[in-house]
Amino acid sequence: MAKHRIQYTRKPLDWADVTVPRGEVYIIKERCKGCGFCVEYCPRNVLAISDISNAKGYYVPYVKKIDDCVNCRMCELICPEFAIWSVPQK
Repeated sequence: MAKHRIQYTRKPLDWADVTVPRGEVYIIKERCKGCGFCVEYCPRNVLAISDISNAKGYYVPYVKKIDDCVNCRMCELICPEFAIWSVPQK
């Protein structure tokens, strides 16, 4: 059997009017305990764990895909140490 791919040819009527929100992520490296929740739960895989540790010895996340952040604030909501937040880009 041949596999068929469904192609969508229709676009929403307001396609030209819709803009994708963008965000900037900020991390307080010394407050981070390296749990990795922000990396794991980011829907756009914007964050990754770095090879650099903070003063406490925890490996902190860094922003690996700056342009992919849609300011969903999931990282901010999931962080138990309040070490990360995002703001809308202007």
